[in-house]
Amino acid sequence: MNKRPSSILRSMVIGGLVVTALAKVLIQLTASPVPDPASGRIEPALFAPAISTDWDYITTWQTMLLIVLASSVLICFVAWPVVAWLERRMDAAGSRKSASPVPTVRQFPARRTVGRQGR
Repeated sequence: MNKRPSSILRSMVIGGLVVTALAKVLIQLTASPVPDPASGRIEPALFAPAISTDWDYITTWQTMLLIVLASSVLICFVAWPVVAWLERRMDAAGSRKSASPVPTVRQFPARRTVGRQGR
């Protein structure tokens, strides 16, 4: 059975969101392990590094990785409804062409009678 392109794009969007979130967590885990000066613990520096103007807690390749992942997810997210809409148009056009324009059996409207019908 062939999968529709819209369902493939939907799976790519969901998978891309999961992969992007996983990459963000892994990048934060490898962030600068400088302890928090107030408490002396390392967790705040790992999960919420201080954002500075030079982005010293994230490397260039990590930044590029996040940009590529986020961009591909956004592209798939925008393409998903467009492809689904095109599929519906093609399905509607296909079902319209398959139906014969002239009915083979003449159809009469159903007559309604007063009271019980067929008893």
